[in-house]
This record gives sequence, C-alpha cells and structure tokens, in this order.
Amino acid sequence: MQDGQGTSGDSKPKPNRKPNQNRNQNSNAQQKRNGERKEPHSRDAQANRKPNPNQTKKPYNQKNNNNNKNRNNNKGAGKRRKNEPTNVSDEMKKSILANRDIQEARLNPWRQIDMASKGRVRFTPLGGLGEIGGNIAVIETENTAIVIDVGMSFPDESMHGVDILVPDFSYLKTIKEKIKGIIITHAHEDHIGAVPYLFKEMKFPIYGTPLALAMIENKFNEHGLQKDTSYFNFISKREQYEVGDFKVEWMHATHSIIDACSLAIETPAGTLIHTGDFKIDHTPIDGYTMDLHRFAHYGAKGVLCLFSDSTNSYKQGFTKSEAVVGNTFDTLYMLAKGRMIMSTFSSNVHRIYQAMDRAVKHGRKICVIGRSMERNIEVTRALGYVDIPDKHFIEPHEINKYSDNEVMIVTTGSQGEDMAALFRMATNEHRHIKLKPTDTIIISAKAIPGNEASVSRMMNYIVKTGATVRYQDFADIHVSGHAAQEEQKLILRLVQPKFFLPVHGEYNHIAQHAKTAVKCGVNERNILLMSDGDQVEITPKYLKKVKTVKTGKTFIDNQNNREIHDDVIVDRQKLASDGIVNVTLQISEQTHKMIDKPIVMTHGLVADKEDKKFSDEITHIIETFLLTAKPEQVLTSKILEDEIRLLVRKHVIKLKKLYPIIIPTLFYV
Repeated sequence: MQDGQGTSGDSKPKPNRKPNQNRNQNSNAQQKRNGERKEPHSRDAQANRKPNPNQTKKPYNQKNNNNNKNRNNNKGAGKRRKNEPTNVSDEMKKSILANRDIQEARLNPWRQIDMASKGRVRFTPLGGLGEIGGNIAVIETENTAIVIDVGMSFPDESMHGVDILVPDFSYLKTIKEKIKGIIITHAHEDHIGAVPYLFKEMKFPIYGTPLALAMIENKFNEHGLQKDTSYFNFISKREQYEVGDFKVEWMHATHSIIDACSLAIETPAGTLIHTGDFKIDHTPIDGYTMDLHRFAHYGAKGVLCLFSDSTNSYKQGFTKSEAVVGNTFDTLYMLAKGRMIMSTFSSNVHRIYQAMDRAVKHGRKICVIGRSMERNIEVTRALGYVDIPDKHFIEPHEINKYSDNEVMIVTTGSQGEDMAALFRMATNEHRHIKLKPTDTIIISAKAIPGNEASVSRMMNYIVKTGATVRYQDFADIHVSGHAAQEEQKLILRLVQPKFFLPVHGEYNHIAQHAKTAVKCGVNERNILLMSDGDQVEITPKYLKKVKTVKTGKTFIDNQNNREIHDDVIVDRQKLASDGIVNVTLQISEQTHKMIDKPIVMTHGLVADKEDKKFSDEITHIIETFLLTAKPEQVLTSKILEDEIRLLVRKHVIKLKKLYPIIIPTLFYV
C-alpha cells in the first residue's frame, strides 16, 4: 500500500440484499445518476425544474450556511455530492491511458535498449571504492578493455615514511593485451597521480583534455618518461572517439578543477554514463556550466548503467558555487593588515585564480611558492586558463622589497605535509619566509580524511608565531567540488538508467547514494554496492557480480619516486608501536654454552632505568635454555637464533603485552 492511500475510515459495511432488490436499486440509482449529469446552471435544467411552493428565497450567506450544515450532516454517509461530475467519456479514458504510457516511457527510457542483444561488459574498480582517492577502474568486453583514471591516494599515520599510495596493477597485467587506452576524466592527483608508475610497467595510449595531459606530462618529466608523451591523445568534448569496442565521449563537468569531464561510453551491451567527480555549478568562474544537455540527450536514448560520484552523498541540498569563495576572499583582504598567505590544493585553479585576481585589485604583488603550485600555475597560464600579466608576479627573494600590505603569497601545504612550504614557514625553516604576527594565513581547503591531525599540528605552529589563521571560522572559505544529494538526484533523473552503480567514496557513501537512487525511480534490484576488486557483469537483462580480482596498494617514497616493500612498512609499524630488542652473545663451539653474559639492548620497549633488570631476565632465560637444550635445538646458528627469538618473544609478551622486533646475533668462538 502506498503512503497516503488506504481504505476510508468513514465507510460502513452495506447490509445484504436479495439479487432482485439489488438489481432494482441499482437501476434506480442509475436513473438518478443519469438525471444528474446535466450542469445545474444550464438553461435546460432551469427550464425543466418545477418550482417548490415550500421554498422561500433566502439571503446568500444563509443559503451557504445551510449547505454547509447539510454537507456536515451527510459526512460519512457514502452519498455523492449532487453536482459532482461523474461522466468519464471514452475520449477522456484514451487520453488518460495515452498520457500514462507517455509518462512511463519518459521515466523509463532504458526500455528502448535492445533486450535481445548478446552484448555484455564487465566493470572492475581497482581503487576508489571503500576509500577517498586512488580512483582507477576497468571496463572490458571479450576483446577490449579501457582503464578509467589512474589515481593515487594518501597514506595513514601508521605508514611511516610513505608519501603516496598507488594501486596494485596486477589485474591490468593479466589483461594487458586487451587494454586499448587510458581514459582520463580530470587532472586531480587522485585520478592521474599514479600514471607514471603504471607507465614504468606498461604503456598504453592516454586520452584526455589538454590540461589533464599537460599535468601528466609534468609528472613524466619528473620520472624520466619524457618520450612517453607520444602516447597522448588530446580530445575535444562532445565528440566520440573509438577505443577498441567502445565509443567514448567526454562531457564537460563542473568540479574543483578546470576541464573536468564526465563520460558517455557506447558499448556492445548499451550506453554507460560515468560522471567522474562533479558538482553542478550554475555560476562557475570560467562560465562553462556542466553539460546537462548531453546527460539528457543520452538519457532520452536509453542508458544501460550509470556510475556516479558518491563522495558527498550524505550532504543535503546543493553544493555551493565556487564563486562564493571569491566573496569571502574580498572580506579577508579588507581585514588583513600585513602579508596574506593563501594555501589550497595546487590543482584548484579557480580557487587560486580568485585569490590572485583579488590580490591585483587590492594592489598586492603575487608570489607563488611550492613546486607543485608553481608548476600548475605555469601550465594553466600557458594554456590560457589564467589571465594575469607577468608584472603582478614577484620572486620569493623580492618579497622584502615591498611593504607587508603589498604582498600576497600563494603556497602549498594545506594538508599539513611536513615538507610543504607552509609547514616549513610555520616551523621557521623556510629560506625566504618567516611568519610574523601581522601575517594572515588562509587555509582554503578541507583536510582529507586521515590528514586532520597533520593540519591541526601545523595550525598550532602557525598560531604560536602570532599570525592570524583563517580556516573554518569563515563558512565559505572553502566549498566542496562534489555533488550533494539534490545534484545527485538531478543526474539520476536526467539519465534514468536501468542499472546504477555508485562509485567514488567509502562504503557508507555509496550505500547512501543507492538510497537516493531508489527515491529517484531506480529499481532497488538494479543497484549493486561494490568494493575494490568486485567485478560486475552488465547486460541488457541483468547486473551481477561474477568474481573478485586482486587489488591493493603500493607504497611510494616521493623523495626518490621508488616503491617501499610491504615488509619494510610492517617493520616500521612494529618499531613504532612495539619497539626492538637486540641480543648479542658468544657461544662456545665445543659446549654450545654462553661464554659471557649477552648484551641486551632495547629501543621503544622499556624505560632506561629498567634496562638492567630486563637484561638480567633475558640472560637468565637464555642460560636456562642452553643448559637443558636438546642437540637438535643448537644444531646450527640459524636454529639457535630462532629458539632465542622465540624465548625472548614469549617473555616480552608476558611482561609487556607487546610484539617487538627481536634480533639475536650469535658469535661462535
């Protein structure tokens, strides 16, 4: 039973009647209804009505009151109002049915899909589901595969010495011969950051917008892959490109970076729409709104499956326009008395442009500090996305030539990274910039999940210098680049897909997005909640999970752009949490007994004042073991080392409930 519908509480059960009686009463009722069909104010009705000698003309108000009384008295009696129209003609019925069919077709355009088609595709996310960032997915047929984005993600605090995480490419190696290209949606690090690491193992054609490929080229230059720019294919939006069995069209999307795109992919099974990262900004900085017309175009033709960004699926309403941040910058410039230092993501070109544009209007020179920030601004200026003349820029060593209220610094470090420029300024380690109490620091970014502690630590350092920090005390100092619920609903209604796979976000985000899709008319049975590695087969008739493939992360040290192996990370975690025990002892080759007391050293396990006590305990344990050891337990140095390691581990677990790294070193004399 639908909400708002049900059996009326005023109706009463009718008494049983004999068949003839029912027939006569029905006939009388029918005659009565036939007599009521004429309009009460028609001339024919007035001419045929006989005057009532008992009726006297009453004032208009009194007449209405009596009618209301009669209406109230008849409430619940099951009687029809005298003047209610009841005639439904055949023409009206046809119109109602025709409009109903039109509505059904309009709300379910996917029914145009050829259900007899034997086409099938498989979709496999290798990153980006169950996490924020690291986006990479594969769409494949029997003969062709394309890779959508190759992004990196950030480590958590337990991954000591790790700068970035890149996806495990094991599955791509198994289908290497099928892969016809890499499809890039936009130039954020979580969508392109791992491309160089993939190219060190495998190389495929890359399709993307000029900005995305220019930023990938910068990464290739850092990694010594300059020659691999020959794999680049620059696309034009609203044009289809044949990539193996697929026809791919890039559709302009609004996001927190220039030239973001959604994808329309025509496959042998039907059309797939992938939103990429998006929000629907009706007043973007560059004036290029999201190409909703193309979403509607493909939606009207019939879309088999929609993949949509789930990052902000819990946020109600709409995400604010990027333009509101510019208004906040105006306020902050008016409040600032000294230098202004603004930090945000280096790829957020519109945000950076707004800050620099306000600087020019307020008579401030612009200084850009930070390698990635310098590189991205240089690229966007070269491509014509940022139009600020050279005369407004200065170098870091020129800052002291100007008054503090004439300087605006754009820098990296909004996530509290130790090596970023803003953190080094906060800790007084930057070569050119020393923070002053008159400085205003604007952090125009939200902490990525896992980076909250790093941002807080950096802010503490900044506040200690006496500088003013503008972070979350201004509501519109930062706006998200991801769609809220109402924007997600709009895409769902424009596309009206048969199947829906929410992507990009943690599991609770995609689960919430699925609920929104059900409200927008997608059948609950046509939605799957996926995790990285789940492979889903899509045909016009069904959507189902068919298998799970290997996924994971590779740890990267950005200082040398090299991989850190898993066992090294595990050792670092154990060292940080449980410490280390070194045991060095001399063993007699003749008797297999200790010649002297062992040297026991610990780090991160026991306090200095407890070192001697702990050393004596370990010495006693080893001496006791060697006195009673069986020949096979001291047969070789490797066997004896393992035995000592096991003894020390048991003692430490019993004593400290910890699992340190234990390193026995034996010398036979």
